Amino acid sequence: MARFAPRVQRDPLNKELLKQESPGVWSIATSTKPGMAVPAKVIATEAMLDDILQDNSCHQLMNVAQLPGIVKGAFGMPDMHEGYGFPIGGVAATEFPHGVISPGGIGYDINCGVRLLLSNLTYTGVRTQLPALSKSLYKWVPSGVGKGGNITLTDDEMNDVLTRGLQWAVEKGYATADDVLRCESNGVLSNADASAVSELAKRRGSDQLGTIGAGNHFVEVDVVESIFDAETAKKFGLFADQLVVLIHTGSRGLGHQVATDYISLMLSCMESKYNITLPDPELACVPLSSPEGQQYFNAMAAAANFAWVNRQVIAWEVQQAWTELFGSEGTLSLLYDVSHNIAKIEDHVVDGVQKKLILHRKGATRAFGPAHKELAEMFQITGQPVLIPGSMGTGSYVLAGSAEGMDVAFGSCCHGAGRRMSRKKASQTIEGKVLFKQLYDQGIHVQAGSIRDLAEEAPLAYKDVDSVIDSVVLAGIAKRVVRVRPCAVVKG
Repeated sequence: MARFAPRVQRDPLNKELLKQESPGVWSIATSTKPGMAVPAKVIATEAMLDDILQDNSCHQLMNVAQLPGIVKGAFGMPDMHEGYGFPIGGVAATEFPHGVISPGGIGYDINCGVRLLLSNLTYTGVRTQLPALSKSLYKWVPSGVGKGGNITLTDDEMNDVLTRGLQWAVEKGYATADDVLRCESNGVLSNADASAVSELAKRRGSDQLGTIGAGNHFVEVDVVESIFDAETAKKFGLFADQLVVLIHTGSRGLGHQVATDYISLMLSCMESKYNITLPDPELACVPLSSPEGQQYFNAMAAAANFAWVNRQVIAWEVQQAWTELFGSEGTLSLLYDVSHNIAKIEDHVVDGVQKKLILHRKGATRAFGPAHKELAEMFQITGQPVLIPGSMGTGSYVLAGSAEGMDVAFGSCCHGAGRRMSRKKASQTIEGKVLFKQLYDQGIHVQAGSIRDLAEEAPLAYKDVDSVIDSVVLAGIAKRVVRVRPCAVVKG
């Protein structure tokens, strides 16, 4: 097995090494670190750079720039922070089919993502019922570390979910044909192979459909407070004072086990079999065209399918809570569901030539512009809805992908506000009880499995979401549509 030095905390990168390439885009030259095949590029306003440079994330981005087969650049979004191998908020593309695929470029929570449900109710109309709504949501949506749900899959059912994704949910009554059209990749990656997923991974996921887990995952009721693009908002079905629901979770223990299994496999063969050496073992990778690369890619796709079904079942549970409280007026519909931890094969123009690429997005959201062939008809004019959660005490955004953004970072955007403080530091800085009261005083009703652990997700632990959005808008990646603020939150 390849041996590497353990990760060390490096000094912050010298800000002078970042040269402005275009508005909102900063480049670190290949000469900065031996082995870089492409520049490392950071999407940010100048004001955000100091915050971004505080941890190892730019050093990690320069390591990513050394991946075999990488093209154009290693990109860091404005919410970028240190992660496993890749920074969270990292985007990289390698040439298909012989470029590498790296689990560190997808993450342990495969197809962690966000979906937004729209209601026909207003905050003003149901404000007094929000405490009851938060309790009903907490009852219907299982949450917490390792928490199982109300569905236990047989072996055959698990294989069906892993292989067929959202089509399974349609057949079981959890989804509609319209839901499929409003989901990235229609909620299924066709290369999924259930046999590439270990029995341990399947056991870990067998009772976790319809559960959010813990950490930064949530179900959140928000109110539309600002509209920036009235025409696009109307086409998306968004209006002022409207209640909407954000769901954020992924593939739970199943996806984590898939990542664990294949990182171990790649570490055992990448140097001895494929002569790949890298500065960080967390970037473990193999050529996509190799047997190990194909196995991982197909297992990752299966875990992604599981995650899409998971969010769909949660949406069904949210609907039950909504109906329980609001009766026939409580109808919810899906605006969009997008992944931010995934690898996919996509066509992009590089140096004026269209190429097929292996796109890694880790803590980064797809943001395709108008008229893109992969978007459903209802988004051909507007561009893809891009869902960016902030923190449970601030706000979140709905953006729309732009045509210009396709040329910036492979049609990719930030995925959230991004952590600026570790969970440990956050819990040492503020008490869960204090935070709970602060949120209540702001009119935010929280239901959580652990008030003590709530502090780990305190708003002060995250970057300013407005500044993050300013960065992607400045770079031309996406445009603002609406801003929403939280009024009820369910966390594990």
